[in-house]
Amino acid sequence: MPLVALALLLAACSPKFDWRQVRGTPVPFEVLLPAKPASVTRPVELGGSKVDMTMTAAEVDGVTFAVGAATLPDAATVPAALASMKAGLLRNINGSIRREAGAGAGPLELEATGTRAPDASELLLLARFFAKDARVYQVVVLGPSSRLARDEADTFFSSFKPN
Repeated sequence: MPLVALALLLAACSPKFDWRQVRGTPVPFEVLLPAKPASVTRPVELGGSKVDMTMTAAEVDGVTFAVGAATLPDAATVPAALASMKAGLLRNINGSIRREAGAGAGPLELEATGTRAPDASELLLLARFFAKDARVYQVVVLGPSSRLARDEADTFFSSFKPN
């Protein structure tokens, strides 16, 4: 019985967020993710260019922390690619923009609400869009608004560094 009590005590003390430094490949970046990440690469169309986009993501308590990264064939297409990324995220959650700020020298910041099929549960989307040369990045936190903690989102966003 003491062993079971010790196991329960240790489980109760384990942090929900197990932050770890992650380096993106093949498009380079660094970010802190709150759990062990998974990555997948697939072809997408961004601003009229077909490119391979790699998504690196981790989930904690129904909230997803993700970085999407792609290299464009021409840096001149960056604005169109970032617009495509934003539109795709909003389309995926049938989203409505709550707040949008930035661009210029810094990242474009986006806050939106939407729903997830099949249960139509309400979602909150926080996103930042970055570009460096011909590389584009979407840095996203997505989950039920009741579970999405701003402190953890801020930790995630402030840790992101495009390389």
